[in-house]
Amino acid sequence: MDARLARLREEVFRRNPGESEFHQAVTEVFESLDPVVNKYPEYAEAGILSRMCEPERQIIFRVPWMDDQGQVHINRGFRVEFNSALGPYKGGLRFHPSVYLGTIKFLGFEQIFKNSLTGMPIGGAKGGSDFDPAGRSQNEVMRFCQSFMTELYRHIGEYTDVPAGDIGVGGREIGYLFGQYKRITNRYESGVLTGKGVSWGGSLVRPEATGYGAVIFTEQMLKTRGLSMDGQTVVVSGSGNVAINAIDKAQELGAKVVTASDSSGYVYDEAGIDVETLRQIKEVERGRISEYAVRRGSSVKFVPAGDGKVWDVDATVALPCATQNELNRDDAKHLINSGLVALAEGANMPCTADAIAAFQQAGVLFGPGKAANAGGVATSALEMQQNASRDAWSFEHTAERLHEIMTDIHDRCYETADEFGMPGNYVAGANIAGFVKVADAMMALGVV
Repeated sequence: MDARLARLREEVFRRNPGESEFHQAVTEVFESLDPVVNKYPEYAEAGILSRMCEPERQIIFRVPWMDDQGQVHINRGFRVEFNSALGPYKGGLRFHPSVYLGTIKFLGFEQIFKNSLTGMPIGGAKGGSDFDPAGRSQNEVMRFCQSFMTELYRHIGEYTDVPAGDIGVGGREIGYLFGQYKRITNRYESGVLTGKGVSWGGSLVRPEATGYGAVIFTEQMLKTRGLSMDGQTVVVSGSGNVAINAIDKAQELGAKVVTASDSSGYVYDEAGIDVETLRQIKEVERGRISEYAVRRGSSVKFVPAGDGKVWDVDATVALPCATQNELNRDDAKHLINSGLVALAEGANMPCTADAIAAFQQAGVLFGPGKAANAGGVATSALEMQQNASRDAWSFEHTAERLHEIMTDIHDRCYETADEFGMPGNYVAGANIAGFVKVADAMMALGVV
């Protein structure tokens, strides 16, 4: 790493102590930027990287709410508005007990580059809370969302900051959040949130977009080696929105997906995951993954958490779609030895740094999350376009636009890596392509 970048990284670590995920995200980007700072010294002279690593705004607030028994609870809410050089802040909200400021900062930092890669006019942000919706009633989730929005509404708007969903925040939560925003502001401002229901301003394909996009990106990577998804054996982690739709798209393209998981363990279905059964259990009933094995019978194996991991299963393609740092170097070595050809990150930073290094050293096609899972935010930006024009597009039209965007992201990453002397390195290509576009906009806007 260039000495200037190393010094700046140490300063970022010093100013943000204890935020390991944020440190990991910064390090990954900095390790790609040596050729950029050498080719464009004006970025360093203008302090672009220092400014990019410091959020424009960090908002932390108390979220009081009452459960069904009348007990008062206090959670903490966050919104980190990282960079608005390309457009209004854009990024999801995550409700999960693991959430703290470092989580939101790492996600927001990644979002800067991800949003840049889409080619859409959106900046980077992220938010959420340490609230856990699992096991809570509909009314408890509604009361929490209403309390959360009672503070958040002051900081968002269609020309300012446009949140969406993430882990723990689906269509139900977006509905409650939007309802409270409308109630407080007395405005039907459709463009203030994305991921809305189709009947009240949402976009077709948005629920499928992140999972579909990850598979489209994988398909494009495979094409560089004369391969396709057809006939691949795929392991997927997770069983939420991203994972289910990644499974659906992969099998539509002829692959066989054999796993899905949640925090309780994973299932192995040698015949291929039955998507409709999985949807019913996880999206309708909000049940555990073990129930999938019960319904599918003895041909499906359930492995409890602690007794094994999804990555123990042999595969040619892997799609980690659960959470950050879920796949380590030992997992990577097993997958490599089993014949892995390609991996695309459906989740944000699901692979540890040493796992990524192992994949790259072994020649595995590796699609980083900021590129591979950008389909969700890209389709959110398409939803914003429809809201701004009071229009609604067909599923086919929106799916076609998603395919075009993901193909363009792949090609830009591939070509940028080649241009800077790192052919086939999608991590470097994504980081550099995303960075340069934001840096140029920041240079144009002056010191702000």
